[in-house]
Formats: sequence, structure tokens, C-alpha cells
Amino acid sequence: MLEEILEQVQNGTLSIPEAKEQLATFENLGFAKVDHHRRKRQGFAEVVFGEGKTAEQIIAIIQSLRARNTQVLVTRITPEKAKIVQCTCPEFTYHELAQILYWKERNSAENNIQGYIAVIAAGTSDLKVAEEAAVTAEVLGSPVKRIYDVGVAGIHRLLNHLDDIQNATVSVVVAGMEGALPSVVGGLVSHPVIAVPTSIGYGANFNGLSALLTMLNSCASGISVVNIDNGFGGGYNAVLIHQLAIKGVVNNEDTLL
Repeated sequence: MLEEILEQVQNGTLSIPEAKEQLATFENLGFAKVDHHRRKRQGFAEVVFGEGKTAEQIIAIIQSLRARNTQVLVTRITPEKAKIVQCTCPEFTYHELAQILYWKERNSAENNIQGYIAVIAAGTSDLKVAEEAAVTAEVLGSPVKRIYDVGVAGIHRLLNHLDDIQNATVSVVVAGMEGALPSVVGGLVSHPVIAVPTSIGYGANFNGLSALLTMLNSCASGISVVNIDNGFGGGYNAVLIHQLAIKGVVNNEDTLL
């Protein structure tokens, strides 16, 4: 990219001020410094945390991001705030259950991505967090299989989906209450499991603390734990693992050829 910009300046097709703008690492909006090099460093554009920001601030940030990226993701945004944003940015889609606002370029190449992420939720009450994980993964380009309402109180429901779970590249397991589901899944699969505790449960659940502690103390190997209700974190980490797995498969195929 740097060589292309320098060549354009040399050829006179790009002015020096325009080149400086393209090479800038961030854009200062006054209330926010939008990180335009996030995608180069980490593979994905900066993700916007919508909670605590005004609709006007979100509009300015996502317009800046959209100009330089192929997808833009806003998490934790209320339906009321999303509606205001969509009036100015109608190209953005809102997922109400996940409370995610997003835009992505249509890319048919994503249909050829190998493998998938399994997003597994213990109960219907956990779906808000599960969908935050699932939609995050999909916006960032990974296929997702949703396996919902398969908590340990009715273990036969989980076992009914065993093939889909075992064939995933990585599983994101979302559960509240006592948080036992990730341990069960971890004992059934040979891939990484990302456990997401939710704040769903009765009083002694302590707003998700009991589920968090159970997951941190899991006896199953291969389990990593994110913070309470952090569906975004679970989905994002799953995408990173999935991409590494895809690169490994492609590299192996190239070696064989």
C-alpha cells in the first residue's frame, strides 16, 4: 500500500495532502480518535462500543470507518439509538436481540470459507449473549451454526447435536445459572472451547459470578473463559481461532500439491 501511494504521488495522480490523509494512522474527530490502522495490525477494523456514546458520535465514527474498511461493527446499541443512526446511515443493518448495528461489503468469497463456528447456548434466556457472539462472528466473516437451548438439565438435547458440535472448528458456549455446559462440551470435542458466562440466574448466581467461577474452574481441558455477558469477546476470539485453522488447512493443501 505504501509503495502504491508513493507511486501515485510521483505520477501526479495523488496530491501530497491526499497521500498524508491515506497514510494517517488515526483520524481525530475531537471526541474520538478513529484507529484506521487497526485492520492492518489485527485483521479487523476497530469495533465501536455503542454504550455511552450518543447517536451523533456513533454516526461520525462509523462513517469514518466505512470509508476505509469492508465491514463496520457497533456493539451494545439500543434499538432507539440504532434507529436514529439508521436514518443517516440506512445501509447499516440492526440486529435487535444481539443489539448490534453493522455494515459489510457483499463478498461472495465468504461463501467458500471452510469450516464453521458452533455457538451453543444453554437456555433461551442466554440468547441475547449468544446472538452477540454469533452475529459478531458472521460480520467478521466466519460461518456460524447455532445450537440453542441445550443446557445440562436435559443433556439429551445437546447430544442430539453432537456431530455438528464435534465438527466445528471452535465452539462458543454460553451459559448462566451454574455454568456447567462448557465443561460438558469440553469433554466431547477436540477443538478449543470459549466459555461465556451470563448474568442469568437466581439470587445466588450473583449476576453471573457463579457461572464465571464454574467455568474458570472447569475440569475439562481446552476451555478459555471471557467476561460475564461478553458475547462479543467470545465471538471475536472464535473468529481468530477459525482463521488460523483455515490457514493451516490451506497451507497443508498447498504442501500436498
